[in-house]
Amino acid sequence: MGNDGGELFSRADIVGLIGHFQSRAKLILLMFFIGFIGGYPGAGEAITWLLQADGFLPEGVQVIILQPMEIVLLQLRIATQIGFSLAFITIICDLGWNGRTILAKARRNAKEIEISRFKPLIQVIIAIFILGLLGALYAKEILIPMLLDYLAADAASSGLSNTWQLQSWIGFIVGLFFGSIIGFQVPILVILLLRAGLIEHQTIIENRGLFWFSALFLGAMLSPPDPLSLFLVGGPILILIELALLSEKYFQK
Repeated sequence: MGNDGGELFSRADIVGLIGHFQSRAKLILLMFFIGFIGGYPGAGEAITWLLQADGFLPEGVQVIILQPMEIVLLQLRIATQIGFSLAFITIICDLGWNGRTILAKARRNAKEIEISRFKPLIQVIIAIFILGLLGALYAKEILIPMLLDYLAADAASSGLSNTWQLQSWIGFIVGLFFGSIIGFQVPILVILLLRAGLIEHQTIIENRGLFWFSALFLGAMLSPPDPLSLFLVGGPILILIELALLSEKYFQK
């Protein structure tokens, strides 16, 4: 049973997804708070590491602290991002475990509930780890140095002082890190939706423009608010989605 008229999801599938994740709301919130509470002390260590690490501060740039509360606010910001990341990963894992069950319940197919439960949870966790690591490496080695050097050079060419506020500088870096790590998980989500039967390969092809727009929108949400960051975060997401579609088509054959 597929989606009619090129729609991404049928009404029954949407209702099934909403109902399922409403039932998982407490678990998702719990994982968020675990990430937030556990990430707060680690955020302090991350700030100290960024201040001492090479490659995150362009030559000629000076970092200043305008108010004593900046460190605390940064820790809260990083802890919140860790909490959201853990909640998002929980959603992906849950979809990998229960994807076909959600579909069967939404379409009232009791037999499918009994025999077609989708459970490659270990594979999903491994994929999350690998793509998250690739996202972190992309941010550290390419994305962050490129953008920081660009911003420093742009300020210098305009005759502006290269003095950056600590909260803005670290917030920019951390936003790019988490934006890349989370953005690189999108192909897993696409594959899980395909394998669960909640969406069809042909439907994605017919709505490719919408997926491209969604990827760029996600890049805008996850990255700092400038066009270059949007492209550098959203671009790899688009490439990974296309690779996910090709790999899934190949394995289906």
